[in-house]
Amino acid sequence: MCLFTLEKQWQQWSSLTLRTASSSSSSAFSQSSVTLSSSRNQMTHDLAPSPPSLPIIGHLHLLLSPLTHKSLQKLSTKYGPLLHIRIFNVPIILVSSASVAYEICRAHDMNISFRGLAAIDESLLFGSSGIVNAPYGDYWKLMKKLIATKLLQPQSRGIRAEELQRFYNSLVDKARKAESVEISKEMMKLVNTTLCRMSMGRSFSEENGEAEKTAQEASDPLFKKDIMSVSDRFDKLLEKILVEHNEKLEEEEYQGADMMDVLLEAYGNESSEYKITRNQIKSFFVELFVGGTDTSVQTTQWLMAEITNNPDALERLRAEIDSVVGETRLIQETDIPNLPYLQAVVKEGLRLHPPGPLLVRKFQESCEIKGFYIPEKTTLVVNAYAVMRDPDAWEDPNEFKPERFLASSKSGKKEEREQTLKYLPFGAGRRGCPGANLAYMFVGTAIGVMVQCFDWKIKGDKVSMEETFEGMNLTMVHPLDCTPVPRTKTLFL
Repeated sequence: MCLFTLEKQWQQWSSLTLRTASSSSSSAFSQSSVTLSSSRNQMTHDLAPSPPSLPIIGHLHLLLSPLTHKSLQKLSTKYGPLLHIRIFNVPIILVSSASVAYEICRAHDMNISFRGLAAIDESLLFGSSGIVNAPYGDYWKLMKKLIATKLLQPQSRGIRAEELQRFYNSLVDKARKAESVEISKEMMKLVNTTLCRMSMGRSFSEENGEAEKTAQEASDPLFKKDIMSVSDRFDKLLEKILVEHNEKLEEEEYQGADMMDVLLEAYGNESSEYKITRNQIKSFFVELFVGGTDTSVQTTQWLMAEITNNPDALERLRAEIDSVVGETRLIQETDIPNLPYLQAVVKEGLRLHPPGPLLVRKFQESCEIKGFYIPEKTTLVVNAYAVMRDPDAWEDPNEFKPERFLASSKSGKKEEREQTLKYLPFGAGRRGCPGANLAYMFVGTAIGVMVQCFDWKIKGDKVSMEETFEGMNLTMVHPLDCTPVPRTKTLFL
């Protein structure tokens, strides 16, 4: 393998999982144990099992695959669910089983609340000012609170309903013309425009498509030079929008209160609960659009593929929607609590196809897990893909069976908590994704509309489920392209 290919594989691994600070301490590894000293006493601590490694690169040679999560899954199948590996000088604990993930989330939640990812210079995307890399503290808690109170507030429900209607209208137009639909592209329009309107009171179309184009480019393979280029373009675009918002805030008659308004007020208010910078505002919006969009887009595409390949699940879901929503109106987000099978379908899709299959954290302090010593500052990589397909935790783990989540919804509190800590599409614990509920809402309503209102024609008998990494997300090698056919003559226009 040529040096260029090796370097590219390392860049991909870094962009997907590590980006760990270069100051990580270099360690010598053995396959069994090491002797460590403390100021109080000396003890022999057993490290977790470690596969054979090579000088300098460590275990990188075992991970040179475009599907890193599957390489790690195979590694754990051979050597165990808790492994101590090394990529160059970065020590890593790899977790691939539900039982180990459960113990870590239950007993060490605070210890792993820091992502441990190195900021990419001053980039607005994964930079030092963003929420992705922010330590678990006041700033992170503030932004999580704002997501819950501003993006999910009842006042923004009207915006989501309007954009869902536009999504439906677009599908009807395609159906009338007998044109095929690339699900990911339609979903990207829906999520991008909705997020933009909810957070800053405007749509991407008002920027002549510049914001949408930039957001799409940010989803391409995220090597450093691309990140900085996309970051610079977002910087100019957001600065323009911030200036316009600031001018409106100074107008006495202006009554706006979107998320950008709230952040600008905090930026200019010396007595606010947390003093934020202008770059933090910009970084938040960049990460909101890039992270929020990709997750919902890829999940919806995977789910439609699974539903299409499983006609029994499709018919059961359609029957539930018809019985609850009826045939005289379009499904809305307020219907979702009354649609348990739809909720189960979304959860099952995320279990099988987590958008980000590898979760990265860092142990702030040394600890013990399953009898093995974990040194402080060790990077933790949880293979969520493997955890959610662990045969010891999930019956028929590779099968699409939404009903498994209907059974779990009737379990007790203890069983429900155990289920939560082995179900990791958005992480777990205090550092779980703050936008998870919004993603569930986007995906649930979009899937609901497509199942309620249309039959779908595909090429061939089955949709290919071959997967690949695109940027930082797990997506389909062949984008789902199908043709909508209205189920009834009644259209909700």
